[in-house]
Amino acid sequence: MLTPTAPEIDAAPRARSRIYNHRFRDVKPINFGSSSPRKLAVHGVDVSRWQGDIDWQKLRTQGANFVYIKATDGGDHLDPMFRKNWRDAKQAGIKRGAYHFFYWCRTAGEQADWFIRNVPREAGALPPVIDVEWNGESSCKRRVSPEKVREKMQVFMDKLERHYGQRPIIYTAPDFYRDNLKGAFLNYPFWLRSVAAHPSKVYPGRRWVFWQYSGSGISHGVDGRIDLNVFHGSEADWHDWVAKAD
Repeated sequence: MLTPTAPEIDAAPRARSRIYNHRFRDVKPINFGSSSPRKLAVHGVDVSRWQGDIDWQKLRTQGANFVYIKATDGGDHLDPMFRKNWRDAKQAGIKRGAYHFFYWCRTAGEQADWFIRNVPREAGALPPVIDVEWNGESSCKRRVSPEKVREKMQVFMDKLERHYGQRPIIYTAPDFYRDNLKGAFLNYPFWLRSVAAHPSKVYPGRRWVFWQYSGSGISHGVDGRIDLNVFHGSEADWHDWVAKAD
């Protein structure tokens, strides 16, 4: 596969977006006690083809201040809703980024090229995300060694950082983190899945930027369930982080 030439950077105007209060509901609510994600200021969602057609304006006013949109899997699959979601989320004024589901059966370089081919390099976009986990539902069921996991991730992330000028964010789940990432990539931002307890209990000592605290959210603007996330900080911290990530 030929490596595509870099697309032109979209010089979008930069302005502080309004922060909407959290109004999502949860089919399976968890009592996080004093560490409830509701105490944090900036909530968001992540979406893929499975959310279907989204009313982005409604979703935004429900509290989706940011969204991560599924873009690619492996080295040859593009989420069929990515381009529409990418365009429509921007039109609704939601800060958005793209994520890639990593396959352990493909080379890291092929996967990076595929992501770069399909995800525009735009001013104002959130940093790209590499989603690393074990997924028994995938056609790729290979499990490589922890050393190989980290080696492949580094190749992929280095290539994205060179292209987009942003350090990628690592999304992961508890079992994968325990097996492969504990104590590694200390200079990278993390987005942690933790739906039963605060990340500090599930990933002790790990600094994080985003917390995915539910996979059973419901909201006006989306049919069915949606993943709920929150940013680690205040509104002011959010605006500062976005400005630095730009």
